[in-house]
Amino acid sequence: MKKTIFKALAKLNKAILPSYSKKQLDLSKATKLQMAIIGWRVYVTKNALK
Repeated sequence: MKKTIFKALAKLNKAILPSYSKKQLDLSKATKLQMAIIGWRVYVTKNALK
């Protein structure tokens, strides 16, 4: 059940949140909000793949 929730969250993230890799964002110049979004996306993706 946990995996299905994270898969749904991953699809929601893809639809709503910006993709910084496509924008070629430099991580050393990212703001705290951008870093939080990146961290959230990594957390959800890791749990969806488990």
